[in-house]
Amino acid sequence: MDVLPDANLLPALYRVAALASRVDDPQVALREMLDLFVATFRANAGSIALLSPDTARLETEVQTGLPTGVGYSAIKLGHGITGWCVLNHRSLLAPDVSVEPRYIAVRPACRCEMAAPIIDGDHVIGVIDLESDTLSGFTSADLKQLETLAAEAARVMQRLWTLGHLRNKARQLESLVTVGQSLVTKFEQQDLLDSLTREARHMMQARAAALYLHEATTDSVQCASLTSSTITPLPSGHHPLNACLVGASIRTQRQVSFVDVQSREFIDLTDVPRDPSLRSVLVSPLLFEGEVLAVLAVFTDRPHRFDNDEKRLCAALAGLGAVALQNARLYARIFKREDVLRKNERLTTLGLLAAEIAHEIRNPLTVLKLLHGGLDLDFPAGDPRRTDMRVIGEKLDQLESIVTRVLGFAKAPTSLHSRWSLADIVDDTLVLVRLKLAQSKVSLRFEPPACALFIEAHKGQIQQVLLNLLINATQAMPDGGTITLTARADRQNDAHFAILDLTDTGTGVPESIRAHIFDSFLSGRPDGTGLGLAIAKRILLSHHGDILLLATSPAGTTMRLLLPLAK
Repeated sequence: MDVLPDANLLPALYRVAALASRVDDPQVALREMLDLFVATFRANAGSIALLSPDTARLETEVQTGLPTGVGYSAIKLGHGITGWCVLNHRSLLAPDVSVEPRYIAVRPACRCEMAAPIIDGDHVIGVIDLESDTLSGFTSADLKQLETLAAEAARVMQRLWTLGHLRNKARQLESLVTVGQSLVTKFEQQDLLDSLTREARHMMQARAAALYLHEATTDSVQCASLTSSTITPLPSGHHPLNACLVGASIRTQRQVSFVDVQSREFIDLTDVPRDPSLRSVLVSPLLFEGEVLAVLAVFTDRPHRFDNDEKRLCAALAGLGAVALQNARLYARIFKREDVLRKNERLTTLGLLAAEIAHEIRNPLTVLKLLHGGLDLDFPAGDPRRTDMRVIGEKLDQLESIVTRVLGFAKAPTSLHSRWSLADIVDDTLVLVRLKLAQSKVSLRFEPPACALFIEAHKGQIQQVLLNLLINATQAMPDGGTITLTARADRQNDAHFAILDLTDTGTGVPESIRAHIFDSFLSGRPDGTGLGLAIAKRILLSHHGDILLLATSPAGTTMRLLLPLAK
């Protein structure tokens, strides 16, 4: 049965309980509690110390009346009156400190001391200590009242800590969502890595954060990013897994933590930043499909045991980082492929341009050969003109051979034609321009056919045509828009075709060039070469298909590609 508190104590109890709803900061609550306890018991000095879960020692949070810099910030359990109270879960009254063997002198004027542990359930979380300059300045009744106030203080502090913990979790969750949204938009790897370490240090309120890339081929790591409150150089070079701090996390694919990286066993590890202020570290692997891409290390500036919430937060951030890092690497490959395709497109352009020139040269060259042969000039032996006529004939044959080789080179070898699904070619092409479309604020919809459409084609050339049309459509929508691709089968003139329509919401093709948009060197843009659509036309014709301007207006344009279906 609970014992009702003394009526004189009720106002103090009420004021302590009210702190739970009136104050948000636990430090402010402790300060008001101590001032209230000192006033209630007419103490000359006092302090409230809490038990640190990291050091297992009492650390003074607030004090009054004590000399500056004096407190219990490093006292071990069992030392002094306060240490004894915490260790034994009991209150203690020392009416005369001169005869109390557990007393440790802090203030010379002190004559009487009492202390009560702050107990939450079965755990002691701290201690309230009061001193009086008068012998027997506190009574047994005072000690009982202090115990009652300490119990209420424990409930208040627990509520404030819980509320603060929930607020911190909400802040961390909000930060995690924001960080996740930010990370997936970063395609430059170094920018991504720097963002990861910066956000990890901020979210964990740590001294430093480092990210180490794992190189599976050499079984080593390399520090790629370091964010610190001090100027700390990156640990340089490649570090073998069996000789570095983060190796354990990579080998086990799990989080690992170390309480003090400044201790002797860590001296020879070359991957630890050379900063003497760094103490504890939590290492989290960046896992993607069972492979460790990198590890994220968070350092504190004091010995610290990372709790489950901190570990889950770092694991979540590492998970987001792994996905973002994999995306950045995939985009880098896509950029490389797109660059190769663009180089191939330029080479194809030059080849077709050369073919067009060679084609124009062949006709007059044929006339010259016919005229030369028809002259039937037979000069006497020894006449220099006989030699000249022979050289002219040889050079005409040489020119014809060159023209024939250029025209033959410009044709796509039929051996490169394969059976392809039109939908697969479109999907692969869209991957190449996905980033460009996103940057241009262009959304894309692809409506694949009801059944698979197979064509005999040179995949690279068909992709070149699609890339050209997609880029043209994007440039026609400078403020963003929509591109729609639809595919279906159709029968025309007793032949079966795959039809692909590409519709944009751009400004349309100028009326003055609509009838000639497939002519060489005709462009509607100042920076255009006028070869893109001409090349596309040649490619489609070489595949026994065609490309048409189906419709255009200020509301948009539709281009149609026709390709024979494979038999």
